[in-house]
Amino acid sequence: MKTLLYAIGPMLFDSLGVLVFAVLLAAGAGIVPAVVAGTVVAVAVIGYELVRGHRIAALQWISLASVLFTAAATLLTGDPRFVMAKPTIVYLIVGSVMLRKGWLNRYIPPEQLAIVGDVMDRFGMIWAALMFASAGLNLVVALFFTAWWPLFIGIFPLASKFGLFAVHIAVVHFIMQARLRRRANGELQPLAAE
Repeated sequence: MKTLLYAIGPMLFDSLGVLVFAVLLAAGAGIVPAVVAGTVVAVAVIGYELVRGHRIAALQWISLASVLFTAAATLLTGDPRFVMAKPTIVYLIVGSVMLRKGWLNRYIPPEQLAIVGDVMDRFGMIWAALMFASAGLNLVVALFFTAWWPLFIGIFPLASKFGLFAVHIAVVHFIMQARLRRRANGELQPLAAE
């Protein structure tokens, strides 16, 4: 549970601009208010981190870029097919960034990272694969099953990410506990020797 709580805060903070945009759009606020609110929140998150002297995480930059890109494209085109297909672009960008080794490290306490850092790296690739699969699926639904797209976008992205998040946390916890037991039984070398 400690790992789950440790990860949720930064993940929500990193995606706050996109979340505000999506929630307002889903609530029927209209394109312009959703775009403005999401953009303001995404810029505020980056500004807050810069003022505090913190390094800006890749997902925070992606959140800002996706909100700005979405804002410009949505307001310029007004084409509903573009609006439906644009998550594909966001998923491709996010998936590409997730291919970088170690991107998940900020979502786990440092003392746990020393034990399961290799597992976190593997899950980084699994998360990237989910983003690429989501990109392809969104494009297919947006272009060929347009009437079903609102239902798809309302369920699949959140459900798939929560599902993978639950599996991720459970597997990392299980492996960490197993390694700690093996270490306590003398089957593994202490952390300092690794």
